Amino acid sequence: MSAPQLVVHRDKELMAQAAAARLITAVVDAQSSRGTASVVLTGGRNGNGLLAALAAAPARDAVDWSRLDLWWGDERFLPEGDPERNVTQARAALLDAVPVDPSRVHAMPASDGPYGDDADAAAAGYAQRLAEAAGPGDHGGVPAFDVLMLGVGPDTHVASLFPELRAVRETGRTVVGVHGAPKPPPTRVSLTLPAIRAAREVWLLAAGEDKAEAVRTALSGAGEIQAPAAGAYGLDRTLWLLDTAAASLLPRTLYRPAAV
Repeated sequence: MSAPQLVVHRDKELMAQAAAARLITAVVDAQSSRGTASVVLTGGRNGNGLLAALAAAPARDAVDWSRLDLWWGDERFLPEGDPERNVTQARAALLDAVPVDPSRVHAMPASDGPYGDDADAAAAGYAQRLAEAAGPGDHGGVPAFDVLMLGVGPDTHVASLFPELRAVRETGRTVVGVHGAPKPPPTRVSLTLPAIRAAREVWLLAAGEDKAEAVRTALSGAGEIQAPAAGAYGLDRTLWLLDTAAASLLPRTLYRPAAV
C-alpha cells in the first residue's frame, strides 16, 4: 500500500493538461524499460477531459501507440456504440485520433455482445481476459497496470464501486457485475478493489466543488465500504490529482499547490 500524494492545480483545465503530460511521461518510461505499457482508463468528465487534453498535446507522439494496452476500470452495461459507454466517449476524445492497435484496446463487453444482457457473465469474461494478459510476476490475476486512473464521484465512488453496495465488498474476484447502482444506468461492469490495488500506480482524479466533500472524506481515514475511494491505492504510488475547488475542504498542510 502506498501513501497518497496530492497534486492540486488551479483549475480543471490545467489539471487535465498536467495529468495528460504526466501520463505521457509514465507511458514512455514504461515502454522504455519494459517494451510495452498498460493503462486503465476512466470515464466521466475528468477522465474524458484528460483524454481530450492528451489528444491535443504535441508530446502525444512520444508514445508508441502500437505498444500500449488499454483497459477500463468500469463500463456502463449498454449496447455497443451507445454514447454513454466509456469506450465510446474515449474513442471520440482520443482513440480515433491516435494509431492504437485495435487488438490492444480491451473494451469491456456490451449488453448486446457475446454475453447478451448477463452482466455477471460479461464480468467473468473480462476477468478471464485480464488473467490471460497477466504475466508470471503479476499478482491477483490481472496485469501489473502501469497506471490505473479513477474518477472520484461526489459520493466517493470509484469505477462502479458505490458505497455500501456488494461490489465494493468483493475480495476474491477481479471484475464483477454491478446491479442497482444509484447512478444510471443501474447495471454496470467494474474492476474490484483487489484488481485496482494490483496496479503499479493509481491516479484519482477530482475537479469541481461538488467533489470537495468526497475528497475530504476519502482522505480523512474513512473506511472503503463507506468511501470506496479510500480503498483505491497502488503498489508503488497513489496520486490524487485535484483542482483547487475539489481540494477546498482539505487542510493546506496536506498538499502544496502545483507550479503553474
